[in-house]
Amino acid sequence: MKKVLITNHVPDDHLEPLLGLAEIIKGPSGGPMCSRAEVLALAPELFAIINQHELTVDRELLAAAPNLRIVANVAIGYNNLDIAALDEAGVWGVNCPGVFAESAADHTLALLLAVARRVTEADAYVRSGQWAKDGFQPGPWDGMLLGGKTIGIVGFGQIGRAVAKRAEAFGMPIIFHDATRHDDPRYRPLEALLAEADVVSLHVPLLPETRHLLNERTIALMKRGAIVLNLARGPVVDESALATALASGHLGGAGMDVAENEPKIHPGLLAQKNVVFTPHIGGGTIESRKRARLTCARNVAEVLQSRPPLNPVNRPIRYR
Repeated sequence: MKKVLITNHVPDDHLEPLLGLAEIIKGPSGGPMCSRAEVLALAPELFAIINQHELTVDRELLAAAPNLRIVANVAIGYNNLDIAALDEAGVWGVNCPGVFAESAADHTLALLLAVARRVTEADAYVRSGQWAKDGFQPGPWDGMLLGGKTIGIVGFGQIGRAVAKRAEAFGMPIIFHDATRHDDPRYRPLEALLAEADVVSLHVPLLPETRHLLNERTIALMKRGAIVLNLARGPVVDESALATALASGHLGGAGMDVAENEPKIHPGLLAQKNVVFTPHIGGGTIESRKRARLTCARNVAEVLQSRPPLNPVNRPIRYR
């Protein structure tokens, strides 16, 4: 049987389309994902790799894997894949479009509420025992009411639209920016959106034109006290500029599910109490992870049976 590596350990029912069709090699149980060195050691035997977006698939890996036919990301993004190198090598790359949209939108609102209502600060205050000493004090923990505050959504794909639906339920006016200009009256050029929004929520892919989309110049356009949410990719935000704007009081807070140099966090952001972090879990729910892994397994199963994958992100001119 052909060998398929999944870089972490998952239940068999998440890989059901491959059962009986391939020999499945799983990552370590209860621990971290396979290291790059471990993947390279296994590479010569592999027909397929299913990874969680953590694996850089470049010319080095492809050269070490002469039998590789497909790499599947359990993710929407695929900036970890060298598309030109995959095309040249005749290897398919696939992702999981749409699978994480609802979960990522839920998490966006979770981060917004945590920042706007100072949830993590208040939790630490209670756990420290200080509330028991101080007693109830109205005022010091007052946060931002979301109703009536404008949310500017940058990237109006499936996730952006799902965020809009949820934000509307809080009574938040919606404006958005997208790579393609829209006739929708809610559409704004980026600079206009930044100047108008009380909350800026980022949901764009990492591309050359989106790297440091928020930087010293564009952050300066934002309202004083505005909140930034990054549920996209870390390098979409210049974290040094963001840290400076938060420290000066120009921005009111930030919710960060990703980091520019992930998993390292900019020390200037760690120093700010009005920043809430999560470890790149925005799309991660029990339901979405299973759906995504099943999607990847179906794609690999198609290629195992000499058919094109269902969700290709590239078009190899030739196949291995």
